[in-house]
Amino acid sequence: MSRLAVRAAGLADALALLPARHPGYTPRSVAGLTGYERVLARAGLSPVAGIDEAGRGACAGPLVVAAVAFEPRRLAGLRGVADSKALTARARERAYDEVVAAALAWHVVVIGSAEIDRAGLHVSNIAGMRRALAGLSCQPAYVLTDGFAVRGLGVPALAMWKGDEVAACVAAASVVAKVTRDRLMRELHLRYPAYGFARHKGYSTRAHMKALSAHGPCPEHRYSFVNVGGLAGGGAGQEAGCGDPGADAAWGDAALEN
Repeated sequence: MSRLAVRAAGLADALALLPARHPGYTPRSVAGLTGYERVLARAGLSPVAGIDEAGRGACAGPLVVAAVAFEPRRLAGLRGVADSKALTARARERAYDEVVAAALAWHVVVIGSAEIDRAGLHVSNIAGMRRALAGLSCQPAYVLTDGFAVRGLGVPALAMWKGDEVAACVAAASVVAKVTRDRLMRELHLRYPAYGFARHKGYSTRAHMKALSAHGPCPEHRYSFVNVGGLAGGGAGQEAGCGDPGADAAWGDAALEN
């Protein structure tokens, strides 16, 4: 047997002895919100970017997708970052300032209602994630996405169930997306005050549905959503027209004010 063959056989034997999941590369539940990023950094995969969106389930207003990349040493200093839905509006604004100050790079993509109606919600969401990542000024070594896998990112990626609750970079992206979208909805409220966008942010609350029935949809409504398309006289839309996970027309307005 040649020397090269002996070395190859020895390497194969050594790899066979390694555990299937190396303990140094396994996030633990006690590791906190930065556990995944620290594990990836130990594996040489840094920086890590997180991607998340806001407004997926709203029946009015844009879909906003954010990508945020961090160096591992900057993650430890994040104090106010959490899943955007778990924060008050004031806490999200503080967390937003913290994220943009500490991030290695961040980028936001805004997808309007007309584009959502034309391409479909899911297609628009996936395209927005790709565009948000491509807009970063750095090249991440790994990407964490919230909810579902995204093909064609060009870098290794992991889709995480409730990623904004378990990974700091995804939580940061959720904060940036949510704060950006809330600001846009407050601007839309000035243009279309009859709908109360500043309060419910375009989700299907009782007050929003009452205003929609009284005034009909405005150009910022998503006509492909069933509760909008029906009132517009175009028949039932294709999308469900519900809110973010857990948020639907059965919620009171106060539940969506934050």
